[in-house]
Amino acid sequence: MSRIAANPIPYWSRAGKSREVFDAAFRDFQEIGFTAVKADVPDDMDPAGYRDWIGGYGLSPSLSLFNSAFDETVDMAEEVERAKRFAATQTALGLDRTMISSMSIPARIAQPAVGAGFDESRLVRAIDNCGTICRVLRAEGLRPLHHSHVGGVFETADEIARLLDDLGPDVIGFGPDTGHLMWAGVEPAAFIARYADRIGGIHIKDCFPDLLSPSARSGMAYHEVQATKRLWAEPGLGVVDFDAVLAVIPDGYDGDFMIEVDEPSVASKLESHRMSYHWAREVLAARIG
Repeated sequence: MSRIAANPIPYWSRAGKSREVFDAAFRDFQEIGFTAVKADVPDDMDPAGYRDWIGGYGLSPSLSLFNSAFDETVDMAEEVERAKRFAATQTALGLDRTMISSMSIPARIAQPAVGAGFDESRLVRAIDNCGTICRVLRAEGLRPLHHSHVGGVFETADEIARLLDDLGPDVIGFGPDTGHLMWAGVEPAAFIARYADRIGGIHIKDCFPDLLSPSARSGMAYHEVQATKRLWAEPGLGVVDFDAVLAVIPDGYDGDFMIEVDEPSVASKLESHRMSYHWAREVLAARIG
């Protein structure tokens, strides 16, 4: 059965991924009842030590994220080695899959979710580079799942589809983020249905309607939109149709449902995650163990 997992991104997005920051997040997750967390191993800790550490909070590792720009700014030889190290850590934790995502293009951070500065040659290069990394991850025992993310080279529906269609299911799976799809103007359920046979993980993220229209956020950069606290919503408070999303996820889906609220709409990170967890326990009751 799948699990409800948490990504402690609002804890570390400004403060960094220190042990102290993670400790605060893990204590909150333990109090709430989460049993799985995105696997981010601190640089000074090995996988066994990390697993024991989070186990002390009643948590086990859930799928993580390999992130790259995949464009002309990266050294692919270095990216390949980084991917091998990443895969070695993740498989040592007992994981068999990972999200893979692209961030970030300056023009798309300045003008998010509209495909700003599109360049066909850059997209072709990024698809090829992403394919290289996917094959490396697969060779190391880790199944890559494309994770939609505003701000990267695979931002719009057409770009994501190009990536998935060109590389094919033997190279890359699908790990959608409902909120990032919605922000980019992509109806999550319909797009997930298109690639449902490739889904191996999902980030559960909701959006308020306030800033989804490009005209409503005119002149606002990526992080300025987030900081308003009127973009990301705790699940069930926004406009993502989760009934429709769940209806298109295959019955045999064996991945986790990872809660992700990058910028809580409420003052307390603890309360934001408590709200999200209680919603998930009710809505996902038939899907979780």
